[in-house]
Amino acid sequence: MSIDATDRAIIEALQSGLPLVPAPYAEVAKKLGLEESDLTTRLAAMKESGVIRRIAAAPNHYKLGMIANGMTVWDVDDAVLAEVGPKVGALPFVTHSYERPRALPDWPYNLFAMVHGSSREEVEEKRQQIVDLLGDALRSSDTLYSTRILKKTGLRLRKKGG
Repeated sequence: MSIDATDRAIIEALQSGLPLVPAPYAEVAKKLGLEESDLTTRLAAMKESGVIRRIAAAPNHYKLGMIANGMTVWDVDDAVLAEVGPKVGALPFVTHSYERPRALPDWPYNLFAMVHGSSREEVEEKRQQIVDLLGDALRSSDTLYSTRILKKTGLRLRKKGG
């Protein structure tokens, strides 16, 4: 995969986020000397090729009052992981979930699900719903609570010549 100078300029223009205006793509296109349709066509092509995975909002959960943020980790029977994993990921309070390989003998967990709440009690109530969903497939689990945001950015290209 490669990108041309215009694609690179688009990525650089968007890497700090879309402007908070009624027509953000039109404003970015204007700054780059492009038509809005050219910008959106190039973004779609970069997404299709895998250069860009997605364009999404990255909320600051702490500023939204979600001060209890727990990455719940689950040791789930491999025989049913493909069945139950998507069900966990589809729960309305799970913001993202992943299947990961175990790192035995220290790390038995193969399913991760991020749960946010305004308190740890709220997160634990939501966690219990996952326990109920997993049923007999659950072998063990834990919750890793975050204490601060270490990184909250997307792609960052280094400026050419910089």
